[in-house]
Amino acid sequence: MKLIEILLFLKKRYPMSTTYLSKKQLFIIAFMLIAVLFRLLPHLPNFTPITAIALFGGLYFSNKTMAYLVPLVIMALSDLFLGFHSISFVVYAAFIVVSFIGTQTKKPSVFTILLSSISFFIITNFGVWLIGYPKTWSGLVECYTLALPFFRNSLLGDLFYSGVMILGFNAVRKKYLNLA
Repeated sequence: MKLIEILLFLKKRYPMSTTYLSKKQLFIIAFMLIAVLFRLLPHLPNFTPITAIALFGGLYFSNKTMAYLVPLVIMALSDLFLGFHSISFVVYAAFIVVSFIGTQTKKPSVFTILLSSISFFIITNFGVWLIGYPKTWSGLVECYTLALPFFRNSLLGDLFYSGVMILGFNAVRKKYLNLA
């Protein structure tokens, strides 16, 4: 809760700099920043909150620009520490698609999380195929086949982190935002 308290303090202290940020938006950003920290900590391969962050932003930001921009900025900030890769632009494109799925969803569900995970998997591995595999049908099949073991961890991470973020945010907004 320290991060949320800091963001609220900054909003009070510097109202001009946060004019466009509501209390709800600050909580959403705080949840996303906390989640991205888990990307920076040691973890199982592909068991990260990155898809969950994009979906969460799409689900809860009423401002559509923020729904797309904040997850991308948070991802870029974490990539400053982890490094950018040759498929980073494809990962960011997949992020936009996942944010779009969130903006089009009325209510979060396991189906939404699965759709986001599958979309992210298809888009990012297509980028891997374009960069590192023969441009043949068998090269495409090989790329996706070799990626399947990583997809299991991605899917588990997406379900876990999305669940924690969604349930946590709903609890916080009922208690602190009276937006239930």
